[in-house]
Amino acid sequence: MAKDTVAEIKERLSIQDIISPYVKLKRAGKSLVGLCPFHKEKTGSFHVSNERWSWHCFGCGEGGDGFSFNTFCQAR
Repeated sequence: MAKDTVAEIKERLSIQDIISPYVKLKRAGKSLVGLCPFHKEKTGSFHVSNERWSWHCFGCGEGGDGFSFNTFCQAR
């Protein structure tokens, strides 16, 4: 994907827009927190940062940006 296309997508969409259809997110300071969609858990270890356009699960160690989240969802 061209750098211009990536920049345009990041300007138009927040990472929250990409992830929220899959994960119920709650505000926790500057982050958004929810249950990781990639493994079973009872406490929210899945963190999303709109500022950094990134996500990370402290339970399973997966993380990335909005594009990698979409790739993970399609692979499962």
